[in-house]
Amino acid sequence: MSDVKQRVQQWVRPEIQALAAYHVPPASGMVKLDAMENPYHWPQSMVEEWLNLLREVQVNRYPDPVSAELKEDLKLLMGVDPQYQVMLGNGSDELIQIMAMTLAQPGRTVLAPEPGFVMYRMIATFCGMQYRGVPLADDFELDLDAMLQAIEETQAALVFLAQPNNPTGNLFDLEAVKKVCAATPGLVVLDEAYMAFTDRHHLALMDEFDNVVVMRTLSKMGLAGLRLGMLFGAPEWLGEFEKVRLPYNINVLTEVSAKFALTHFDVMKAQTDELRENRAELFAALQTLPLARVWPSEANFILARTQAGEARGVFEKLKEAGVLIKCLDGAHPQLQDCLRFTVGTADENRLLLQGLHSALAD
Repeated sequence: MSDVKQRVQQWVRPEIQALAAYHVPPASGMVKLDAMENPYHWPQSMVEEWLNLLREVQVNRYPDPVSAELKEDLKLLMGVDPQYQVMLGNGSDELIQIMAMTLAQPGRTVLAPEPGFVMYRMIATFCGMQYRGVPLADDFELDLDAMLQAIEETQAALVFLAQPNNPTGNLFDLEAVKKVCAATPGLVVLDEAYMAFTDRHHLALMDEFDNVVVMRTLSKMGLAGLRLGMLFGAPEWLGEFEKVRLPYNINVLTEVSAKFALTHFDVMKAQTDELRENRAELFAALQTLPLARVWPSEANFILARTQAGEARGVFEKLKEAGVLIKCLDGAHPQLQDCLRFTVGTADENRLLLQGLHSALAD
């Protein structure tokens, strides 16, 4: 064993050594339906207007350290009560990390239903917290009894509820969500990353529960490349989180671009409305294929289960055909034989369906 390997094994935390880095597969030249991105570009006139703004940006200067104007624009657009504050992050991932770092102490637990967003578990590990995943019930409904028992046993410091949930695409029963909020001694984060694709939102729960914050992102609406996440909550919570946030975490190009995009929110809204229509058409088409199960979705992706043992083969055949999706077989026991399809343009969905017809017929 080399000296450097011995030193790494000696000094890197064992739980970090046991992790696998978050993997993003190469997708050059492929129909990319694996990462829940908005497939639509901006109109050329909008692009030109944006580029004219960027020409005036002073990249030699630090950005506004608190992004005050952008925060106010977001609060106004999203109908956030003035009593609540907003904190911005370099994507939702940074916000998750900030909250975990703020609440981390020996013996404290992060809790989330599973299957769910993998970064909840990973960031808990990064921050030295315990993690408890609570399996979902049949049809990926929230197992309320199991959640309440886990909350009681762990006295959870941080509970994440993604609504809609990734990778299952469903909303949990609202009364069950409220019971989780009421039972949690620590903080409950309602993660609304896919809020553009559903009509149920949860800002009102901040009025009802003093331990609830709401997290959102513009990534799924077409700004994934900007990496802008937002957290809404009481100033008492966010004031503590701000102490952990690194200065200038939102760069000036992101700030200017996001402010510009919000002035053209109608464009992003029209695109997400079209994706909702595409979702309905794709769901109907998937149901005609020889798949074991296709689940309805409130997000911009659809989860399906192949016949036993077929998922990995279908994934590889689609990749050979130039279509990249997400194979979830092996990611969690409840996701055995499952594939996740991001909803794309009509043409992209057509290519996906053609590839599936061929792959499932072999």
